Amino acid sequence: MAIDCLLLTHPHTGELAFRSYSFSDDTPFNYLQRNNYYSLILLTQGSGELRANFATYLFAGSTLCCFGPYQPYTIQASTAVAGLVLDFHADFFCIYRHQQEVASNGILFNTIFEPPFFPVTPEAVREFAALAAVMQEEVRRQEVAQQESIVLYLKLFLLKAIRIRTAQPALGTEQNPSGREPWLLQQLQDAINTHYRHLHTAGAYADLLRVPARSLTRLVKSHYQKTLSQLITERIIMEAKRELYLTSQSVKAIAFALGFGDEYYFSRFFKKNTAVSPQFFRESVGFAKAEES
Repeated sequence: MAIDCLLLTHPHTGELAFRSYSFSDDTPFNYLQRNNYYSLILLTQGSGELRANFATYLFAGSTLCCFGPYQPYTIQASTAVAGLVLDFHADFFCIYRHQQEVASNGILFNTIFEPPFFPVTPEAVREFAALAAVMQEEVRRQEVAQQESIVLYLKLFLLKAIRIRTAQPALGTEQNPSGREPWLLQQLQDAINTHYRHLHTAGAYADLLRVPARSLTRLVKSHYQKTLSQLITERIIMEAKRELYLTSQSVKAIAFALGFGDEYYFSRFFKKNTAVSPQFFRESVGFAKAEES
């Protein structure tokens, strides 16, 4: 159940710009979420199961979850959960345009090789709650420079989260309790980030790394809880979203740059993994933001 929901809307479209609310159960998240905005979900108590993209994770205790636009996820509690949420649209605060100030992209959001959540201490929970309270008060007051003030505290919230996440070791799994990445998987990450535009199959990366495809697939599944094909897909979709949002390139040009000879096949691929077409993504999230003065 959402409690004390405070909302700012875009003055021209009426769509969500910024929202903050508390919750006392998993009702807001226990069905598939695919939103056109960023979400920071601070779970202050409880445990349960979190499904995001292609993987399923378990969480317990104080946890911060970070989700980007049209990233699919659900949170289902096994014990009573509570916490607070900050939602913000890319037009309200763009993580790409503020990457030099707040390097959240690749650490909090778009983390295809890491879970989209991490544990936080009780002290950190108190600090996050205090920052959220200031943002909530700014929404209530409706004074001059309201957005600038909220963005300032949102940056502080994100910076705090970045410091916590980067100081933590990788989360382990049942198959890999230490969380350490084998050297081969480090090579695979580099390979995907380098070649995702033209290598789209698991077999292509097995050949590139000169390892049996079956062995590489098993290693990826045990470490990331998703298949190699799913990792590749996530990397392509991540870049597609970035290009659709930041540039004015046509969908056809973006498709070609990502190794798709057929614009319509790319559009089907994108919609299958985000539930929206590339054009609708642009209409609901924005586009050409890197070209604005």
